[in-house]
Amino acid sequence: MILLLCPAMIAQKARARHTFSMESSGFMLDGIPFQIISGEMHPARIPAEYWRHRIQMAKAMGCNTIGIYIFWNFHEPREGEYDFTTSNHNLAQFIKTVQDEGMWLLVRPGPYVCAEWDLGGIPPYLLRIPDIKLRCMDPRYMAAAEKYITRLAAELKPWLITNGGPILMLQIENEYGSYGNDRNYLLRLKEIWQQNGIDVPFFTGDGATPHMLEAGSLPGCAVGLDPGSSPAHFELAEKMNPGVPVFSSETYPGWLTHWGENWARPDTSAFLKEIRFLMDNKKSFNLYVVHGGTNFGFTAGANSGGKGYEPDVTSYDYDAPIDEQGRPTAKYMALRKLIGSYLPKGKKLPDIPAAVEAVEILPIPLNVFTSVWDNLSQPVNSVQPGPFESYNQDYGFILYKTELIGHKKGRLTVTDLHDYATVFVDGEYIGSLDRRLGINSLEIPESKSANPVLEILVEGMGRINFAEHLIDRKGITERVTLNGMTLMNWKIYNLPMSDDYIYNLRSSARNPGKRGVFFKANFFIDKAGDTFFDVSGLKKGIVWVNGHNLGRYWEIGPQKRLYCPGIWLRKGANEMVVFDLLQLTAPVVTGKKTME
Repeated sequence: MILLLCPAMIAQKARARHTFSMESSGFMLDGIPFQIISGEMHPARIPAEYWRHRIQMAKAMGCNTIGIYIFWNFHEPREGEYDFTTSNHNLAQFIKTVQDEGMWLLVRPGPYVCAEWDLGGIPPYLLRIPDIKLRCMDPRYMAAAEKYITRLAAELKPWLITNGGPILMLQIENEYGSYGNDRNYLLRLKEIWQQNGIDVPFFTGDGATPHMLEAGSLPGCAVGLDPGSSPAHFELAEKMNPGVPVFSSETYPGWLTHWGENWARPDTSAFLKEIRFLMDNKKSFNLYVVHGGTNFGFTAGANSGGKGYEPDVTSYDYDAPIDEQGRPTAKYMALRKLIGSYLPKGKKLPDIPAAVEAVEILPIPLNVFTSVWDNLSQPVNSVQPGPFESYNQDYGFILYKTELIGHKKGRLTVTDLHDYATVFVDGEYIGSLDRRLGINSLEIPESKSANPVLEILVEGMGRINFAEHLIDRKGITERVTLNGMTLMNWKIYNLPMSDDYIYNLRSSARNPGKRGVFFKANFFIDKAGDTFFDVSGLKKGIVWVNGHNLGRYWEIGPQKRLYCPGIWLRKGANEMVVFDLLQLTAPVVTGKKTME
């Protein structure tokens, strides 16, 4: 007999003392075989006010467990400054909500997680160390990782199943076999967790190939497969690491999308066959993801596959069963029906929670408010341009400015540009450079000035979050040349586009015809609710609503609408600020009820 608890049964038992253990054949809850049916979601991608709703949605679909990534750089945004208490940083509140809803929890805390999140969750302040190595026994990386793990363990320890909480297992690193082969590193991470009182079982997660499992698995840790979708996958893992359970730690109902691509829409019929295989064979699994949420602010990551640099869109809808706004999709209904068919006789799943209300917002005419050129910071001098991190900046933009001496026209090349730039000579827009397309040079025309002024406004987009190119500093990371001559003596202007920077913008119209404009609007609504702001009339930039950074947009698509949770809007007066790198004329933005 295998224990397949429906959520209602779990709710009756959640606050009682439980035991969770591993046998070679599977997992045991209170001494009875237990099939984990987990739906992953990430607290950092969901407003805290919506956590309970999303957890209830997973529960009503048939999940008995929630899986979460914890993003190190979300909880330690600046070295030594931790946040586990404000808004959706409050992990204890999320975990309590999981337990209140009668669910169990799988924790995937990093220090590296991937997740299409900036730098895979590793804090970019570490990149200020010029020669640092990540995800290995580099003592500088490990010192920071140990401090993080020690601090996070204090948050998690009260919620372990051994202490009456819902946390069943904790993952060691993530997909390490796709990156490195330092077994000492994985063993040390496990040791740090144990030294800090984490006494629940551990697991690893890797692709189902011999080299990934050999490099990424640990003796005594359950083997997670990303994904485990066939008998051969499970047989391989059992052979590579015998004596421990094997489960599918990432079963994919959807997939990620990069800027310039079509929306990812994987085949649902093949996915449902995978779920039927897992259910029929009583294999535990974690849906990655049951609900994706949103890459608000500057949190979206990037890949570096065969196409080069591939930045992720702001939406993390992921074509998941629960969409970005929290609504059930056709895929959700199919899963609910399939998983529900395996419940014990007489048991049924909870009703699907009511949707969070969405609203339409009438056209909002934006007005030119000011220019980035009228809101520059005090510059610092730099003989050659450096990356953001060398100027103690993690996100946003930097303006690099110099005078052309010697060569004053010809081929300008930026090596290596990370990631997008607009180029100006004597205030005139010359063109843009785009790492995504491999465009790192353009032609500088002849100027009438004796010493033309060159300005390069660089946007740092998402840091690479997977595979060998993980160290991805932003800005101009090497040098700038004109006809092969290295350009020297730069002025550097930090433009972090932080909350404080946006709040302190000064209204101005001194540069009305120069690209790099802030638009602004005050708009009124009769009722607050979730909405998707249609930014199809804009080109490339960022949107803030009532001080909340909704994320990036880009005219290349496919995303043309940005999700705004209703809890960030208010009945009556609201404010929108837009920064656009390319747009000069004031656009109109509307609010829609859906992404498309």
